[in-house]
Formats: sequence, structure tokens, C-alpha cells
Amino acid sequence: MYDQFYGFSGRPFQLAPDPEFYFESLTHRKALSYLGYGLAQGEGFIVITGEVGAGKSTLAAHLVASIDRQRLSVGQIVTSRLDAGELVRVAAQAFGVAQAGGFDKAATLASLEQYLQNEARAGRRTLLIVDEAQNLAVAALEELRMLSNFHLGAHPLLQILLLGQPEFRATVNSPGLEQLRQRVIATHHLDAMEVEEVGAYVEHRLTHVGWTGRPTFAPGVYARLAEASGCVPRRINQLVNRLLLLGEVEHADTIDLDMLDEVIADLAGDADDDSIAPPHPVEFRLDHAETQAPAPDSSAQAGGMMEAMSRELAARDEQIAELQAAVMELAEMRDAPVAEHAPAIDHAPLMTTITELTHRIEALETRTTDQNEAIRHVLTMLIEWLEGENASARAA
Repeated sequence: MYDQFYGFSGRPFQLAPDPEFYFESLTHRKALSYLGYGLAQGEGFIVITGEVGAGKSTLAAHLVASIDRQRLSVGQIVTSRLDAGELVRVAAQAFGVAQAGGFDKAATLASLEQYLQNEARAGRRTLLIVDEAQNLAVAALEELRMLSNFHLGAHPLLQILLLGQPEFRATVNSPGLEQLRQRVIATHHLDAMEVEEVGAYVEHRLTHVGWTGRPTFAPGVYARLAEASGCVPRRINQLVNRLLLLGEVEHADTIDLDMLDEVIADLAGDADDDSIAPPHPVEFRLDHAETQAPAPDSSAQAGGMMEAMSRELAARDEQIAELQAAVMELAEMRDAPVAEHAPAIDHAPLMTTITELTHRIEALETRTTDQNEAIRHVLTMLIEWLEGENASARAA
């Protein structure tokens, strides 16, 4: 795609966190300072919050890539509404601690403590990184606090880094987490980048894939990009990715404001188009308090969740089929043979069609990802409902 057209060695604006592309903006530099201070203490909790796409996971990936593994062992968790027992099991898995047979919390805790003691005796400290911490219930956060109680003599065995969205700050400040809050030794909120950092960010990522000035960016593009993205890294990546794709289609060596405005309009159109707009799993998502015990009409609730999951599965299958058809159509158009003495052809309509298909594929990929996330949410709710029903049956 555009990486070949512009001679790049890779895709510089992928959305997945990659420490190779870490850019130290002012807010990330501050976050690293707090992280450095917190890690030097060797105990307690470090809390980093930020908006979606602000770069929390990339910051953590950069931290993991730069630490000395001979001195610090790291386990990582990306949470999905784990309860206290599940959190213990997943934390053990994060450090590779074996769990024999079925899950037994007490046995797993003992194995995890033994692992932490062995690491300490080997001269290594241990850090657990918990991403998407805003998904954790208060009980699960309390379980983390209990894990931080592990000591070898006077030496704390486990330090915990919590990464979460802005609402996680309110969670930490809730009355039920006073003891955890007392153990937070460093905290920082990742703001958006400064406007003047956007151009440097774009060129930093381009340079990492061999950019030598092609394409160039016309005056005003970076300022407009900062305005349209809110200076949030993931939004910048999304816009520039589309922008370079358009540059490839138009064989452009210069990216100008008109092209950027076209991309912005396309993305806005994608969001407004019901045929490609992402699903709304919030329609059947329940608050945490509502999932703690079955509602009075629990059978109807379960039936509604099953119906919602069936709809999402059917919609996902349709999206996958449509995505496959679009990919095949695009491949056939690009690979179609051209006769040696064929008359000149106006490629503009073809390029327009390819652009539309490419945008369609990207939108379908996003929607398929969202469909999978929605299905995971419904499955989580069903499991919680079943556990609640089983608990009620045992109590009866």
C-alpha cells in the first residue's frame, strides 16, 4: 500500500502500541519522570491516566522495552471486568506461575508469593502493569492491594502500575479504596500533546520507517491536523494513515490542506453512515452494580442478553463476508492485466473506486473489531449472570 509507494520500511501510523515509535512529548516526559520516581521507591502503586488514545499503552510498552530485565521482572494484564478471583489467576499467568488443575485461589496465591520471593532472592524486583484499570471493580482493586502486601522480611515483593482512562481517578478516590489510595506513591494524567508537537510527532514516526522527505507536508497541514485530532496520538495516527493512503492513490509527493480536509470529511462521513457506523454495545451493557446479582426478571434478562449476542454474531458474520468481498474486488481491480497496446485510459474513475473500496475496507475492519468487543461484553455479562444464579441456588 502507501508504504511501498513512498518507500517506507513499514507502516508508521498503525494503531497498536509499539515502543519503537515512542515519542517523548512534554506530557509523556512528565509521565516518565513520575514513573522513574515511583519505580525507584520499589513499592506501592503508580497510577497513570489519560484519554483513549493518549498513549498510555505505548508509554508502558516503552517502559518494558527499556528496563533491565536482570533487575526488574514485569508481568502485564489488560483487564476486562475481572473479579477478585479472576484477577489473582490472571496475575499469576502474567508472571508465568503454573496453576495445577482447576483454579484454586489459595493455592495460586501461595504459588505467586513463592515466585515473588524467588525473584527477590535473585536480586530482581517485580512490577505488575495493569492496563484498562477503569474496568476493575472495587473488590478487584482491593485484591491488588492485598497482593502488594507480600513481603520478604521488610522487603516489599510487588509493585503495581495502573493505567486507566480519566474516570479511573474517581474510582481511586472512592471511599472504599482509602487503604489503596494511601499506597499510591506517584500519579500523572497524560494530557494531549502540545499543538507545536504534532508535526514533530508525525515526522518522528515517519523517520522510523525510512522517510527522507517524500512526501512533503504543505504549510498549515500540521496545524490543521492538530485541530482536527485534538493533538491525541491515536487520532493523529488515524488521520495521517488515511492521508498517506490518499497520497498514494493520487500519486502525490506533497500532502496539502485540501487532501487533509478531504480525509477529515471522509472520516466524518464514515461516522454518519449507518451502513458502516460501529455498533453500540452500550445498548445491552449493564452497569457493574446491576451485574452483581440477577434482576427480579432474571430469565428475561438472560434471554435479552442471548438475543443481543445472536444479533451481534449475525452482524459480525455479515461484516466479515462484506469485508472479504470488498478485499477480493479491490485485489481484482489492482491485478487486472493491461493489454500491451491498449489505448490510453482515464484512470481517475478507477482511482476513485479504489479509494472508496479502501476506505470501505478500513471501516469494515473497525466495525468487525467493535462487533467482537460487543460479543465479549455480552459473554462476560452472561457469565456473571450465571454465577449469580448459581450463588442464589446454593444459598437457597
